[in-house]
Amino acid sequence: MEVTLLGTGAPAGLPRPDCPCAVCATALGPDARAATALLVDGAVLLDLTPGAAFAAARAGRSLGGVRQVLLSHPHDGPAVEVPAGLPQPVRVPDGRELTLLTGHRVRALAMDAGGTGYAVTGPDGQRLLYLPPGSAPAGLEEGTDGAYDMVLTDVVGRPDALAKLRAVGAVGPATDVIAVHLDHGVPPGAELRRRLAAAGARAVPDGTTLVVGAYEEVPDVPRRTLVLGGARSGKSVEAERRLEAFPDVLYVATGGARDGDSEWAERVAVHRERRPGSWRTKETCDLVPLLAQDGPPVLIDCLSLWLTDAMDSVGAWDDAEWSSGGEHALRERVRELTSALRATRRTVVAVSNEVGSGIVPATASGRRYRDELGRLNAAFAHECEHVLLVVAGQALVLRG
Repeated sequence: MEVTLLGTGAPAGLPRPDCPCAVCATALGPDARAATALLVDGAVLLDLTPGAAFAAARAGRSLGGVRQVLLSHPHDGPAVEVPAGLPQPVRVPDGRELTLLTGHRVRALAMDAGGTGYAVTGPDGQRLLYLPPGSAPAGLEEGTDGAYDMVLTDVVGRPDALAKLRAVGAVGPATDVIAVHLDHGVPPGAELRRRLAAAGARAVPDGTTLVVGAYEEVPDVPRRTLVLGGARSGKSVEAERRLEAFPDVLYVATGGARDGDSEWAERVAVHRERRPGSWRTKETCDLVPLLAQDGPPVLIDCLSLWLTDAMDSVGAWDDAEWSSGGEHALRERVRELTSALRATRRTVVAVSNEVGSGIVPATASGRRYRDELGRLNAAFAHECEHVLLVVAGQALVLRG
């Protein structure tokens, strides 16, 4: 089964007409995207958009063999003219299944935010799933049909849809996840590719033809990632974004509770409200056993607070205790942590502060903490496939 993407953009396209934003200003050439529409084996058209016939011609395809036109969501703009020879577009009721003379079977799926999703099975048995913009499946049951060979969904706008599909086994390691309905929420080019790859997805230019079931281009999700940054740089948001397309994430908070500190409580509340409802939270600095266990992805926020706890436990703030064994004990704690990271089979995203570029602390204990955090970050980064530095909300790739 082959799929030609006549468009991969949001319903208004990218760039949006008359939008002055920076993303729209730079969405040119291959980064410009028409509204999403899919041509399956030249026989099934999913979503009829303006200029579909011209888009097919540019891609070297014809709409002459289309036997079914299916709509996934209402079209809010001017009426779209149906090209001559095409059947009238229809939107299939949820749960209904069509069997076409071409050998394709199409099943309509209910969505949680309007629109209709379509599961298409080709004559060769390959299966794809196409979801409308801004929607996730409603009522999927675990293990119903196994993993799809290809999923086309709004990865940027609704990463939780991908998490839901993974949770029920509809997306597996070999599923080719293609991001469609792309809007101006993420800069095009390298930044878009980086964000999608972290979710195990990719984007392709308009006019691309893909073979369903060919998974060689599926990006490998990095097992270990370290996200560095200064205060309020956006490092925690970046770390959370890397896992929002995965279910059952374990959020490990190393800061704990601070009785009577209302400002700290407010920070914790903001973090908690930002996280998906399916994530679990565990407050602990005992990271080694967690890394040794099998389980869902882990987000550690953050290593700098873990280090504070470790330095407290070895008496690092007292010069006598530090020189008489505290320093050696801390080195051992760091070695145990990095060894556990090296051996873990879980997906791990860790956050840490980058403090070495600021003002030199005025106290000996402050300078000791700064130096040890620099050593910890370097040792942890050595074991990670991906290392990012976040500056002013922008993620700079240091490794990976």
